[in-house]
Parts: sequence; structure tokens; C-alpha cells
Amino acid sequence: MNILIAPDSFKGSLRSIEVGTVMEKAFLDESPDFQTTVIPMADGGEGTLETLIYATGGKKIKTTATGPLGKKVPTEYGVLGDLKTAVIEIASISGLTLVPSDQRNPYHTTSYGIGEVIKEAMEDGYRSFIIALGGSSTNDGGFAMLQALGVSFYDEEGKSVGPFGKDLRLISKVDWSTIHPLVKDCTFLIASDVENPLCGEEGASSVFGPQKGARKEQVKELDQQLHTFSQLLQKEKGINFQATSGSGAAGGLGFAFLHLNGLIKSGAKVVAEATNLTAAIQKADWILTGEGQSDYQTLFGKLPFYIAELANNHRIPVSLLAGSLGEGYQELYSHFASCHSIAVGPMSLQESFERVDELLYHETRNIARILHVTKG
Repeated sequence: MNILIAPDSFKGSLRSIEVGTVMEKAFLDESPDFQTTVIPMADGGEGTLETLIYATGGKKIKTTATGPLGKKVPTEYGVLGDLKTAVIEIASISGLTLVPSDQRNPYHTTSYGIGEVIKEAMEDGYRSFIIALGGSSTNDGGFAMLQALGVSFYDEEGKSVGPFGKDLRLISKVDWSTIHPLVKDCTFLIASDVENPLCGEEGASSVFGPQKGARKEQVKELDQQLHTFSQLLQKEKGINFQATSGSGAAGGLGFAFLHLNGLIKSGAKVVAEATNLTAAIQKADWILTGEGQSDYQTLFGKLPFYIAELANNHRIPVSLLAGSLGEGYQELYSHFASCHSIAVGPMSLQESFERVDELLYHETRNIARILHVTKG
């Protein structure tokens, strides 16, 4: 029996490749008759770089860049197995996890380091980029990223503005002529797991600002600043991307990349295409996927749902394993053959994190036992 294992990460505890390894061991321990294929997955957020490198036989390039608080941090970018495509993961350069919880404030974070890493990769010879947008700490419309790539931003007095979120409101003029000359030769495929516009009730500031430390009164200010910034760029470039789906991703980095002729695409779809997931699905008799928590929101484009849709197109059953099953998880049964929580009895979140390998192994083993008896 051919088993395809294609999980997302269990955020805060296991990377997707670790989840896949535990699941595979459970099946092979149950019976050597199972034929397993592991394809770690991601949706454009944290872990996307590692997943793409693993799936394509690529490599990582270690470097340093300006972190979200303005200090240099160690980071990396990836190169796919084609040796032509560079992968930039926002979370590893200006990610929210790089900012201590008591220092989170979109006025004090910057996307500058992202531009630095892109510049380094360009100068290393790469012209094709995949940008994984999830997990950012910024809400600056991506202007600091553009600044690092050479775009000049000035205040009303003609002085260059700083690179932090608080400096966005000062911008009154943009000079695109100073952008790095190699940018025009590059393509940017933007892997995003959200479709939010730049501004408004569903925009970057309103939806994601609070989790990045924005106070209630700040959210309206941030939204207005992004609106003003978009109007300025529209005046300079003659293009309006404010309402474009995905422009609000990563605090407006999606908006900035659209001005570099970037193409925004579902992160899950980008990873699926790079890993040749559809071909693996067609060869499978049963599929396992997973994520940290599953609930009714899983149906709003999260990775397990994307995999289930692909599998259902080929009439291949899918089992979903989650760290926990939350509100409205019953709605998932219309897309998954079975849904499982790995938690056993009452336990704290901390305990579940500490025992995640054990819990995941045993619940996967239960599924393997059922399949061995009924399908074997």
C-alpha cells in the first residue's frame, strides 16, 4: 500500500520534515509492507525555504542582514536544485519570532534586511526568486525593502527617510531611478498564504497589525499611512495595487513586490508545484497530512485543505492529524476521510509540545494499524 505523507509544520514544536519523519516511522514500524513517500510541505510561511531545498535537492547560503529591530542578524537564503532559483524566507530575516514579545511594535521594525539579502543573491548571479512572505514583523508597505534595493525615499525637506515603520509617514517623494540595475532582470514569484488587500477592514494593518504589537489606536494610523503611501506610488508609477489580492501580505510586502513586477501566488500551490506533489498524489493509495491546529478555518485555504482538494480530484482519501481539533472541526469531514487530534486526555499546551513526537507517533500508528487490517 502506497502512503503519501505530506504535512505542514506543527508550529512551535516540529518542522514539517520532522513531522513527516515521525509519521513515516510509525507506518514502517507497523508493517514493512507499506511503501511510504514523504514530501514536507509549507504554505509560504516559516519553513518554506527548508521544504523547497529538501524537495529539490538545493542548498542554503549563510549570510547576515539587518534584522527587524535594525541590528545585524545571521540568516540565509536558499538555492533550488536547478541552481538558478533563489528562495528568500521573510520569517528568517524580519520575522515576528525574531522580535521579543515586549518589543513588538510595527513602528520600530523594518523590512530593510530583505532587500539586502535579495541584493546579495542578485550579485551572486541569481535572477529568479521565490519569496516566502509569511511570518513578518513589519507593517511598512515594504518600503524599507525597496530602500535596500536602491529606491530613494525623501521627506518634505528633501532628506532621506529612515528604514523603520515610523518613517513611512514621512515619505513625500520617491525616486525609482536609483534602484539597483539588476532588479529589472529579475522575476519574483511571491508565495503567500493570505489574500488580503493593502488597506481597509481586511487590510494588512487591521487584520495582522495587532499580532505584530500594534495598539488599537495605532491600527487606524498604520492603515492611513499605507493608504497615503499607495497613493504616492500610484502617482509616481501610474499603477494602483492597493486592492490587489495579496498586496496586504506581510505588512504590505506583497504590495512592494507587485511594484517589482512580482506575481503573487498561493504559497501552498508554489510548494506543491516545486515538489511535484500532484504526481505523488496520483501514485498514492492513502494520504496523510497535518498541522498544529485544525478547525473550520482550515477550509480557508490552509495547506491541509489544499492537499485534500488535490487528492479529492483524484479520488484519493486523506487523513488529517493535528495537534488539536478546534471549533467547527466537524466541517472538515466533507474533505477528509478522517480527522485526528494527537492529544491524549487533558494536558497543557506545554506538555503537548514536550511530548509531540510520542503523541504524533502513536496516533499515526493507530491509523497505520487500521489501514493494515482493512486495506492490507
